[in-house]
Amino acid sequence: MRPGEEQPMVRSACDGVSELELLKLRAAERIDEAAERLGALSRAIWSEPELAYEEHRAHGVLTRFFQCEPPAASWTVQPHYQLATAFRAEWGPPAVPAAPRPLHLGFLCEYDALPGLGHACGHNLIAEIGAAAALGVKGALEGLPGPPPPVKIIVLGTPAEEDGGGKIDLIEAGAFKNLDVVFMAHPSQENAAYLPDVAEHDVTVKYYGKASHAAAYPWEGVNALDAAVLAYNNLSVLRQQMKPTWRVHGIIKNGGVKPNIIPSYSELIYYFRAPSMRELPVLTKKAEDCFRAAALATGCTVEIKGGAHDYYNVLPNKSLWKAYVENGEKLGIEFISEDAVLNGSSGSQEAQFYTLRTAKALAMTALDVIFKPELLERIREDFKLKLQEEEFLNKGK
Repeated sequence: MRPGEEQPMVRSACDGVSELELLKLRAAERIDEAAERLGALSRAIWSEPELAYEEHRAHGVLTRFFQCEPPAASWTVQPHYQLATAFRAEWGPPAVPAAPRPLHLGFLCEYDALPGLGHACGHNLIAEIGAAAALGVKGALEGLPGPPPPVKIIVLGTPAEEDGGGKIDLIEAGAFKNLDVVFMAHPSQENAAYLPDVAEHDVTVKYYGKASHAAAYPWEGVNALDAAVLAYNNLSVLRQQMKPTWRVHGIIKNGGVKPNIIPSYSELIYYFRAPSMRELPVLTKKAEDCFRAAALATGCTVEIKGGAHDYYNVLPNKSLWKAYVENGEKLGIEFISEDAVLNGSSGSQEAQFYTLRTAKALAMTALDVIFKPELLERIREDFKLKLQEEEFLNKGK
């Protein structure tokens, strides 16, 4: 389904349409009402890409968006929340005496870019979707004739997704504590409620040798570039014995100064990916053996340093993704198809159709979570079971 062809939702209470479906309609309308501002937000982020932890302009655009969202001061904004370029915006209906603990629903905004490629991954659209979905839920709840159920809508700005692991920083700082369900959508070339997102470990490898004149006294040198090349080739040979689901990719960042000087230093950066945290250490050990073998063969010393954060594999939640699919289909989304936001067009006007439609589906799913307690319990149970399968609970993670 292409732009301009969004499947209309039912617009009246006739024919047995539930109050919840009418609330979902209101959420979608609220997003449409804010479409121009949301598009401008996305374009502002896309037009000036910023790298991890340096997203100062994008951060400012997003925090001002919530600070200025009408009516004035409706969102409580913490502009530098735990990290310099992170933020937290919170909204909730007036508290009712003796009410139970509010349900805490989170919406995530990413906004960092790739070196040399800008927003090829469409993080400007992730930010727009998170903001739009939050506005939609807020608008729906404000339209209730009586007091809304106890709920808090929290938008978290999460920097440094492409490098560094900003979400991990925020988790460790307690930013996700007490959040019951968190929503986010990522641009892709196909629509899916869940696509496998694997565990990842990055490593920097440094070889130290001995410099010498490459023409006059090459035998006096210890060639660190040779070690780097051997390491690269060792890993290439290892690929035959890798599982089909494993991924190893890297670059030689430093290979010497001049051709007539035996390189005394070389550096590689590698990423290792596996379907789960259980498999990732197995792959990492094999790769590190390749690095050490290259040092032994060349007489270099080697330093292997892992990144500050490992990325865990995303755990699928069938109850939550089923609810999202049901809501998406009401909007005309065809799942696992080519009808999606393409990464390469993240700054285009065409992307806005898909972006806002995805935000509507997220907002509608959030309303299901709020008004269907049985769904929330199934989501929690699914999550607990997946943690047990991955053995995270046993490790206290």
